[in-house]
Amino acid sequence: MTAITIVDEPENPLVRAPLVEGKHDFASVTDTIAKVAEVETPRAWYLMFGVSFAMFLNLIAMLGYLVATGVGVWGNNIPVGWAWDITNFVFWIGIGHAGTLISAILFLMRQKWRTSINRASEAMTIFAVMAAGLFPAFHVGRIWVIYWVFPLPNQMAMWPNFKSPLLWDVFAVSTYFTVSALFWFVGLVPDLATFRDRAFRAGRQLAARIYGVFALGWHGSNRHWINYEKAYLILAGLSTPLVLSVHSIVSFDFAVSIVPGWHTTIFPPYFVAGAIFSGFAMVLTLLIPARKWLGLHQLITLNHLDNMAKVMLVTGMMVGYAYSMEFFIAWYSGVEYERFAFINRAFGPYWWAYWSMVTCNVISPQFFWFRWARRNPTVLFVLSIFVNIGMWFERFVITATSLAHDFVPSSWGMFHPTIIDILTLVGSFGLFFTFFLLFCRYLPILAMSEVKGVMPQANPHAGHGHHAGHGHGARPAHGGHGGHA
Repeated sequence: MTAITIVDEPENPLVRAPLVEGKHDFASVTDTIAKVAEVETPRAWYLMFGVSFAMFLNLIAMLGYLVATGVGVWGNNIPVGWAWDITNFVFWIGIGHAGTLISAILFLMRQKWRTSINRASEAMTIFAVMAAGLFPAFHVGRIWVIYWVFPLPNQMAMWPNFKSPLLWDVFAVSTYFTVSALFWFVGLVPDLATFRDRAFRAGRQLAARIYGVFALGWHGSNRHWINYEKAYLILAGLSTPLVLSVHSIVSFDFAVSIVPGWHTTIFPPYFVAGAIFSGFAMVLTLLIPARKWLGLHQLITLNHLDNMAKVMLVTGMMVGYAYSMEFFIAWYSGVEYERFAFINRAFGPYWWAYWSMVTCNVISPQFFWFRWARRNPTVLFVLSIFVNIGMWFERFVITATSLAHDFVPSSWGMFHPTIIDILTLVGSFGLFFTFFLLFCRYLPILAMSEVKGVMPQANPHAGHGHHAGHGHGARPAHGGHGGHA
């Protein structure tokens, strides 16, 4: 895509920073966001999509080979029955957490800075959960009878084991995906109507019809906006407990077992903090290049990046605290198996994975204490990559090291990934980036109606009184700029 020179506006510490920089009005915001999907497809997009789609096809080939041959093509063995498959599952579920937190919790807390990043984060959540769901589904081996995990009446009178946390995952993740997809789609409706009207005026009849189908007849009336905001609020309320519950239930896969290193009550909050940590890192990884290549630097400002870095600093410190507390509890418990499990993590055969995890997740976020690092897109991008790598290693360390060396030395074994493991992991990134690139190309990457709602022009008292011009006006009665930009 064409590189765009970014000139970020200087900051005045005496005035609250605007959420939309530059001399934008409602129409210019619509044009800036809509042109991403309306201009001729750049060659760079084709290049990135081609690479991502090739990785996606590789995923399909690897899963097809797995089904035809058996789970033995992975490196899983006895005792390491869970390996990269569950590692990747927990990793991708964590990636999806930032979208729901930004969309739901920050919305309920009236954090207006979320408006420029929530749409891409919500899309990221859906695609990450799609990638995550593949791994436990194929891990069961006989994918053609995966419907057995659902409580469906059948002639064998066979019911799932409701005491199994793996079954809890089925309900938690499917609920999470359904609510996240609904939340994302409901938020899209006003902007899809805008795309429909613009496509119709530009003579792109096919695009207008497609956008029109998904816009559900939206025409920006006051009644539409009232129903929309009620539905959005209800979905935000439903999504909020999911942020805490989903990864807590995923952590129960480990915590309810008796395996040393897993059997601990710190896992639910520890996993949730780590999920938000890795999710925000992926948001930065995606949005920093997007704001540069798509010319969105006045809508996704340095203040947005700064705020996300602060959230990562807080959650990164929580994760670091959990790492240290695990060692303390292992010592304090007096259980020799627990003590050995954590000493083995740090100094055993998987020491390189453990210290990679600590370096990426504990040391690298310390740069976020410095303002210059939080407001430097290049530094943030590099650190976000490190965090994503570190969080993958965290899931691997938890999964593999505890199983490889448990109670009886005679049953110990090592896990070594096969080429199929590696290509399947690469392919999951292909699935994720393929769908995200399609989203960027054909749908509004920013929520137009919500961005307009935090602009000074949305405040009926803008230009009058001491609050004018601060970019924090009240949310408008949206009928003036929904679906008819």
